[in-house]
Amino acid sequence: MDPYLIATWSVESLWDGSLIWAGVAVALGTVIFVHELGHFAVAKLCGVKCEKFYLGFDIYGLKLFKFRWGETEYGIGILPLGGYVKMLGQEDNPAKVTEELERAKLRREEQTDNVSMADATGEAALDPRSYPAQSVPKRMAIISAGVVMNVIFAFVAAMVAFGLGVEYIPCGVSYTLPGEPAWRAGLQVGDRIVEIDGLKNPRFQDLQKSVMLGDLQRGVALLVERESHKQPIAVTVFADNAGDRLAPTIGILNQRSTTLLERNPTAYGSPASRAKPGFEGGDRIVAINDTPVKDYADIQRVLARNPSEKLRVAVFRPASPARDSVADGSSDTGSHLTIDLAANPMRVLGLVMEMGKIEAVQADSPAADAGLRSGDFLLAIDGEPVGDPMTLPERLRRLAGQTISLSVSREGHTEPLVVQAKLRNPGWFETPTLEGHPMTVPALGIAYRVSNRVRDVEPDSPAAAARITSGDELTKVRFIIHEAAKAADPRLSDVPSVQLSEAQPNWPFCFYQLQALPRGTKIELEINGRRKIEITPEESSEWFFADRGFVNDALVATRTATTLSEAATLGWRETVDSVAQVYLVIRRMIGKQVSPKALSGPVGIVAAAGQSAQRGLPELLLFLTLLSANLAVINFLPIPLLDGGHMIFLALEGARGKPADERVVLAFHYAGFCFIIGLLLWVLFLDVGRLAGG
Repeated sequence: MDPYLIATWSVESLWDGSLIWAGVAVALGTVIFVHELGHFAVAKLCGVKCEKFYLGFDIYGLKLFKFRWGETEYGIGILPLGGYVKMLGQEDNPAKVTEELERAKLRREEQTDNVSMADATGEAALDPRSYPAQSVPKRMAIISAGVVMNVIFAFVAAMVAFGLGVEYIPCGVSYTLPGEPAWRAGLQVGDRIVEIDGLKNPRFQDLQKSVMLGDLQRGVALLVERESHKQPIAVTVFADNAGDRLAPTIGILNQRSTTLLERNPTAYGSPASRAKPGFEGGDRIVAINDTPVKDYADIQRVLARNPSEKLRVAVFRPASPARDSVADGSSDTGSHLTIDLAANPMRVLGLVMEMGKIEAVQADSPAADAGLRSGDFLLAIDGEPVGDPMTLPERLRRLAGQTISLSVSREGHTEPLVVQAKLRNPGWFETPTLEGHPMTVPALGIAYRVSNRVRDVEPDSPAAAARITSGDELTKVRFIIHEAAKAADPRLSDVPSVQLSEAQPNWPFCFYQLQALPRGTKIELEINGRRKIEITPEESSEWFFADRGFVNDALVATRTATTLSEAATLGWRETVDSVAQVYLVIRRMIGKQVSPKALSGPVGIVAAAGQSAQRGLPELLLFLTLLSANLAVINFLPIPLLDGGHMIFLALEGARGKPADERVVLAFHYAGFCFIIGLLLWVLFLDVGRLAGG
């Protein structure tokens, strides 16, 4: 079981490519084989009789095949959940422990006259080739050999992977989720994280692990390169573990390239999807309005600052699809073409909702410089009422570079406070992408709530025609997508309804969800928990959505060892890191920092291995490094029936000079058996839930 990996997978992906899945089966079997080989080899060196060597479990005697070589039976069991080596006198089944110990004793008629072959009471002695007859150090060596072999295998697999060249996602920022820790810390689109808690040249996965498994009180120390700064910026981000999250997050998305995703390169129904002659998967955006584009941040900058303009987008279309390469920027031969991209009018209903309090203030922003705080309530801008809270970001964007006067109410103050803020011209746009996200104003640097209660309705609007009035409260939103759109993009068939309440101020999310859905989408509003109204939005002629519907591929680089020494160094660091992260996951799970729902079971592991295999052999080898580290750490936990549990009993035997009481051992074996079966059922339940999309 993999306590770190949280994989995304589907029924279709599980059966895609029989050759790949055959390779995955061999690869996963190799990890199990290596572990059991460690036990087997050391047992043989110690003179122990090994009766069986199996991959999988032959429950009820069921097996795929078997053969005998010497005194050992080798085979593959019907249940592919591990493997085992059966040594004479060693039994993990609690019901058979006593029976196996009896079987390991020499029959009295088989004993010689040597007194050492029987104990002082005259009872039959253990067979000298049985596992229990070995000294404590020998048994410890046999038990620990599986874990040692897993660590060795992890190191070799990682070493080979880096020798071949490992693709990875560089550690940078393509988006910060509104109001989340990364947003509050002031991280921006285009930022490059060059150091994490002392680790130089990190990968994005290094950031994920540091956030998920780090000290929440101390935060994650980052060194950030930003185009507008000559020197790197030191930033400390404090991860958020609130709500129903499986693990702490900071709300950051990895770097994107200028290349459009191979599959679904544009959002259905968006201006990019309707453009002629049309964008295709693998297209690389090289210029917009004759201004060269060097990275994803440049694309965001043009879109954010020119939302209402028609754009001319120059793309390079390779002869065969190819991803951007950070290493050398090379590309296949292909053609250049220019595509006109229309603006994206906002679809509006005519609802003006009530403004909520400021929830967060972004570090190093105009709002922070002006002294605004979380909990403040924005009353007026330049002496005028705030107006529609949904249009506020666009209205202030148009005032970029100007100094404005803000009137705010603050708890503990009887009179409104008036502050001055010089607005910036941000090179990015922000939208509430998840339920519960607040609205943000990039030009000012505040995140604020928007109430579900209607403050006003614009005359001659769809909302006015539907007779929605001031004071009405929205309690549920359902999107009605036309059948043609669902047929063209099956993902649109499963857009869920959204609940709204005082604890769920989800109107901003609903509003921007509407913008992301195809034109022609209608919206059903539940008013005050009773009345349902179906509304057809209308396009605004003055307000435009900066997002035009591009879906950019991840930015990928390759790290290749050029010498054997470098491969060994990178492989060892990967192995140590993998072992450490498994240990930290368990520790954080005990401390409730990581949810047990983050576990993956056998199905999840197979699916994740398949995804890795599809990305190439180096990626699969790194996954096996992590999996082998998982197997090593988990097997060495002090749980009866696992290797770690056996080591505890052996240590007690060594300290006491005699084995633990058989009844005590049996009781612990039963407890360990129940725990392992319960854990297996739990992760299988999680696997089935993910497979079903639950």
